[in-house]
Amino acid sequence: MSMQLGYTMMTEQAGPKDLVAHVVGAEEVGFDFAVSSDHYFPWLDSMGHAPNAWVTLGAAAQATSRIDLMTYVTCPTFRYRPAVVAQQAATLQILADGRFTLGLGSGENLNEHVAGEGWPAVSVRQEMFTEAVQLIKELLAGDGYTTFHGDHFHADGVKIWDLPDGGVPIGIAVSGKKSCELAGEYADVMIGTEPKPELGEMFDAAGGAGKNRVGQMPISFGTDKAAAVTRAHELFRWFGLGWKVNADLPGTAGFEAASQFVREDDVESSIPCGDDVDAVIEAATEYADAGYTHLALVQIGGDQQQPYLEWTQRELMPAWRKAFS
Repeated sequence: MSMQLGYTMMTEQAGPKDLVAHVVGAEEVGFDFAVSSDHYFPWLDSMGHAPNAWVTLGAAAQATSRIDLMTYVTCPTFRYRPAVVAQQAATLQILADGRFTLGLGSGENLNEHVAGEGWPAVSVRQEMFTEAVQLIKELLAGDGYTTFHGDHFHADGVKIWDLPDGGVPIGIAVSGKKSCELAGEYADVMIGTEPKPELGEMFDAAGGAGKNRVGQMPISFGTDKAAAVTRAHELFRWFGLGWKVNADLPGTAGFEAASQFVREDDVESSIPCGDDVDAVIEAATEYADAGYTHLALVQIGGDQQQPYLEWTQRELMPAWRKAFS
């Protein structure tokens, strides 16, 4: 099994300067790549942050030199329009000297409701997302001026003037058959949050064979396991609600209410907590077994990144390289 180790710039739990400092530290200790969430709201008020991901990634691109960067993920249908996302991706790829991958997904009401355009049924959102992906790919191809007329999006004589050499790889988040088919046809990378082999199989069947798959897994590192469990429960208990719920709740109050019956034991059983390296490797192995080539860990707690980076370099990374290289 071979699987690269990634770092997560979680915009919901740290401010922009800290996020840049953290990813610089991640590069220094040897992480292979870094992903960034793209939120307008945190999941819970206790998380406390939501800076603009694209501005922060631009700063990160200039502050780092080796580590690959990726949005995980940007929704190109409400807060941002497809043409704007394409322009942002092209610019960031130039700043990153080819280290950037544009990760796309159909979004969550939590973030996209700020556009004031409502939150349509999932079937409509998927139609919008498909059109957005088609338009973004056409614009990033750089074949002159683009005119596009879809059911949801239009572009009249649009051109991106500053295009990076080599283009911008696109990743698409998957959760079921339709999204896997879309990713297989249009994506260079499959993005998933669950270690389900069937996602990769459907991706392969739709044209994704041989392409990278990037996953994400939360952990709550800490030398005091009880404190690590409590922190994970305070900040990440929404994680177990499932993406069908997470995509539709409109605000932090909804996530507070929906997760009020989640117990610390529930969190501990689903998220590695403490400083047991073997527990992290065991959980990560599920992703490797499911065909993921990259896995980005999320360290829970914006103020817990430095000790996590030090522990990763000292203990986790040697074990990771032994298990997954």
